[in-house]
Amino acid sequence: MTNPMQKNVVVVGGGLAGLSAACALSDAGYRVQLLERRPYVGGRASSYEHPGTGEVIDNCQHVLIGRCTNLIDLYARLGVPNAIRWYNQFTFVEPGGRESVLRSTGLPAPMHSSLSFLAAKCFTVADKIAIARGLLAFVWGLPPDSGENFGAWLTRHGQTHGAIERFWKPVLVSALNEDPERISVHYAAKVFRESFLSSARAGEMGIPSIPLSELYGHAIDYITARGGEVRLRTSVESIACSGTENRWRVLSADETFDADAVVLALPFEGMARLLPQMPDAPGKETLGAKLAAFEHSPITGIHLWFDREITPLEHAVLLDSPVQWLFNKSALQPEHRASGEHYIELVVSASRALVPMQRQEIVDLAVAELGRFFPAMREATLVKAAVVKEVRATYSVRPGLDAVRPGAESPWPRMVLAGDWTATGWPATMEGAVRSGYQAAEAVTAIFGARRRIRVEDLPHGGLMKLTPA
Repeated sequence: MTNPMQKNVVVVGGGLAGLSAACALSDAGYRVQLLERRPYVGGRASSYEHPGTGEVIDNCQHVLIGRCTNLIDLYARLGVPNAIRWYNQFTFVEPGGRESVLRSTGLPAPMHSSLSFLAAKCFTVADKIAIARGLLAFVWGLPPDSGENFGAWLTRHGQTHGAIERFWKPVLVSALNEDPERISVHYAAKVFRESFLSSARAGEMGIPSIPLSELYGHAIDYITARGGEVRLRTSVESIACSGTENRWRVLSADETFDADAVVLALPFEGMARLLPQMPDAPGKETLGAKLAAFEHSPITGIHLWFDREITPLEHAVLLDSPVQWLFNKSALQPEHRASGEHYIELVVSASRALVPMQRQEIVDLAVAELGRFFPAMREATLVKAAVVKEVRATYSVRPGLDAVRPGAESPWPRMVLAGDWTATGWPATMEGAVRSGYQAAEAVTAIFGARRRIRVEDLPHGGLMKLTPA
């Protein structure tokens, strides 16, 4: 068995996949060097000081659910579990301001939210019957990825217009950043089974209470405290055999890093850019073809500061609107409470229609939409605003995509892949990214003859769901 302290592992990419792999390998005793081209870690889950407002903002609001066991494990490693605020209810707001709340009411799963669901005024009786019938289809397991899209599935299962527009679509577009007509039935079912059926704990929603770069910046201290190194502003240009057996040489613009093993923790487009600079190997062309099958889906975050509070709600789903979610950042993040301004972030997922729009057009749209839901907007004055378009926010979880998602193994020896786009069993989420990082770390330990289990077990089903397959 090889002594881990004698082995150096270079992790390329400081997003959640790279951070989780680096932290796990540091814990296992390997000397880790993490290389990130940006001046911060976290990848797409990051924050920065916006030049137009002078405010520190997240590039987009990120949330998790209780079912995200590996992400929660990463927070525990970093010592930041208390930086996550947990909620056991979702508030749906209709134009005009009427609210409906879905929450756990103490009944055993999968019926734990049924009483609040039956009382929800935003759904008609026909909507509720259709939704219940649809959810029932997922109780005993997840349908396979048959190639059917979820929009077609909803039609085939007799879902009403209200059920689609006020339940299935808002939840799904927010969770997977894609329209139902472009989503695999398997992953759509996974979202609803784990958020609404598995258990009350599994469906709880967690929201970071500190900026994302501060949250994931703890990983830098974690890695360095275990003898590793994090190099920011370091872009990898190529990777080559070092001339020494079973070692790699990772080349940036002005420095070379020698490695016994390499973790390529890049987004799929970053991996595609690096691929031509990689050594030839059996399977390289196949990997390139798989990468070409992925497509992006955009998210737009709209940050608004008002001169007064427009709602006490900490978060809400906005119905019958192009805006899916409202997050009250003045309530969610303590650092914003003392400013005297009321900070709201709106999230538009799968925001292809907004990509070509000008900033002011988007701000005007957002303010007008808020006016439809909250009467306090009549007296409020917009102080400042910022619009963040993440054109490459996530990959599109299209039907059939699982067939081309690679595992951790790469075409090259002593080199493994990580990223939410790899075969994790999860869609494009923070949990999927962390699972891929842990999976890659497991693969590295196997390379050196000391395989260890790093991935965390799934959260057990609760209540009557214990009788159903995991």
